[in-house]
Amino acid sequence: MTGQPNSPAEQRRAASRRYSIWVGIAFAILIGIATVNTLRSSEGGLLGADRAEAGAPLPEFAVPELLHGEDKDANVFQDDCETSTNPCPSDQQRTPACEVEGANVIAVCDLLDRPLVLSFWFSTPAECPPTQDAIDEAAARYRGRVNFLSVAVRGDRDELRQIVEDRGWTIPVGWDRDGAVSNLYRVGVCPTVAFVLPGGVLREAKIGSGELEPAKLDADIERLIADARRRALEDR
Repeated sequence: MTGQPNSPAEQRRAASRRYSIWVGIAFAILIGIATVNTLRSSEGGLLGADRAEAGAPLPEFAVPELLHGEDKDANVFQDDCETSTNPCPSDQQRTPACEVEGANVIAVCDLLDRPLVLSFWFSTPAECPPTQDAIDEAAARYRGRVNFLSVAVRGDRDELRQIVEDRGWTIPVGWDRDGAVSNLYRVGVCPTVAFVLPGGVLREAKIGSGELEPAKLDADIERLIADARRRALEDR
């Protein structure tokens, strides 16, 4: 007959087993959440989880400005016509992302004249949008030296607009309506922040709200600026 553990040792072993079970469940849930946005990506793991991605060229994209842009999907077509022959056949030609023109459109290429901090966020969970407060505050501190772009991934546009207006952000905020940009960049964690050198070379990427503590964020930005200066001197 099985009863409750009586001795202190038996009670500790039982508690340990329960703890292990709950940790396993929590970890499985976390991994499931983190991979939601990568299921349609052929590139593998999450941006920010692999240091080997440093030095990679930044994929090009253009997104509608969240507050005032059109209700359209992002443009993620690259210049190299990767999905067809080069030059593209006439029936497959399309406007590359960085050649998109129009009011209230944000093309990442227009922001690569300086170091760039590129941050992705989601409307849920509720703890996610406030992480962008740190990005907005850093943009004020580094105005004129570093470009900043915040990209809202999917979500209800009216809700996203309300978040931006309520929190008083002044940085540019784009809308990745169908998640094409987040899939291209392998974004699966809020926040995901890319630190990009002028010209569009990824220096590093970080994931998780702990990376947006002001001291850590400023240190990452200062390293980005220093590397940009070093590269500019080497290119002379």
